[in-house]
Amino acid sequence: MRFDNFVMTINGRKVTGGAGLDVLNPATEEVIARVPDASKAQLDEAVAAAKAAFPAWAALSMDDRRKKILAIAGRLQENKAELARIFTAEQERPHGGAEWEVDVASQWCHGVAQFDLPVEVIEDSEERRVEVRHTPIGVVGAIAPWNAPLLMAIWKMAPALLAGNCMVLKPSPFTPLTTLKLGELLLDILPPGVLNIVSGGNELGQWITDHPDIGKVSFTGSTATGKRVMESAAKTLKRVTLELGGNDAAIVLPDVDPKAIAPALFWGAFFNSAQVCVAIKRLYIHSSIYDAVARELVEFARTVTVGDGSQQGVDLGPVQNRMQFEKVKDLLDDARANGQKFLLGGEVSDSPGYFIPISIVDNPPEKSRVVTEEAFGPVLPLLKYDDLDDVIARANDSESGLGGSVWSNDVDKAREIGQRLQTGTVWINEMFAFLPNAPFGGHKQSGVGVEHGMEGLLEFTNTQTITSRRLTPVAG
Repeated sequence: MRFDNFVMTINGRKVTGGAGLDVLNPATEEVIARVPDASKAQLDEAVAAAKAAFPAWAALSMDDRRKKILAIAGRLQENKAELARIFTAEQERPHGGAEWEVDVASQWCHGVAQFDLPVEVIEDSEERRVEVRHTPIGVVGAIAPWNAPLLMAIWKMAPALLAGNCMVLKPSPFTPLTTLKLGELLLDILPPGVLNIVSGGNELGQWITDHPDIGKVSFTGSTATGKRVMESAAKTLKRVTLELGGNDAAIVLPDVDPKAIAPALFWGAFFNSAQVCVAIKRLYIHSSIYDAVARELVEFARTVTVGDGSQQGVDLGPVQNRMQFEKVKDLLDDARANGQKFLLGGEVSDSPGYFIPISIVDNPPEKSRVVTEEAFGPVLPLLKYDDLDDVIARANDSESGLGGSVWSNDVDKAREIGQRLQTGTVWINEMFAFLPNAPFGGHKQSGVGVEHGMEGLLEFTNTQTITSRRLTPVAG
């Protein structure tokens, strides 16, 4: 399948440019499209357009901006079939998962649109009135990842625009197509300059984080890249929100039914071919049920079909790009070289496409690479434990602190354990329960700031305190 005529959106216009970048299908490694590679001058144009559009956009009422966000939600639904088809071609999540992403992106706009920026009255006395308000920052630079390109773009776009900012959005060069198409679809909804979408490689990302007229950068990606974003943003003291990597642990207590829990554990680890920042990356299982849970996981995994996401009956697609494929393959090679046992998978074929088999590793050493490094691919180490204090310490022994989960029939006990995990999000007996009104962010090196909820909306604002002293009437 070949796609043509993808353009950037700058100042309300469709823009081509540069020598262009090839976009590959991860299942076939074939070029499916060529997209513009933005020049520095085109980025400057996009930022200038956002800066020029900002005063009028910020001056609109919240209700007027809210209507625009809801219109974006409607446009997503109207074009779900086309967007899902493009999404599967570039990202290779099977069609049902692609439609799910469009649906959730639309629902997210509805959720974000329910918020208002608060005004807090600190004092209202005969002497003075003190109010705390929240004002938009100006131009926001957004850099979205390749694992959930449409949803992550909306996670940034909807609250930033609702708060009164204008945006320059850069999708990943691996998955730019769905986001570029979205820009075209919104041309008649948003005023020129409010949303600009530019495509390009790492150099474009650097230009965004360096640009003096961008007041905030919202970035989702690896911790290593997030550190470079923060370093670059520091030159102009840009605000940053960084949602970075995780090596999330799940703790399974001995009171669960292994067969009943296996499907939820499997999809918590392997959804989107495990290319989810908060997927289960380390699965700690009490030794008394370890063998039973491991057996049920393997049996369930054997029912899951891995293949080209565009084909009927496929449940999981390939890893999205060559760079990530090589990283995951290297982890598997290291595990085999160190004599670690695979209950399933572990061997990568030489056939076309970035396919990694579902791989489950049997109780590897705690300090092995397959445990300490985030695979971001379909590799899951199973680890035994006996003592709760010990397993909590092992789960927390990481530079990451994005998410975690606890699985038990005793919800109160699971919550007590969850409260001891050093992570921004803890799920009890479920995974991926993201909500527009619940903040999401990382502890330690998994990020700076939060997304979602009122806290996430306020990340796109500056705090302003207005103190009004009442003058004493002049005696007449």
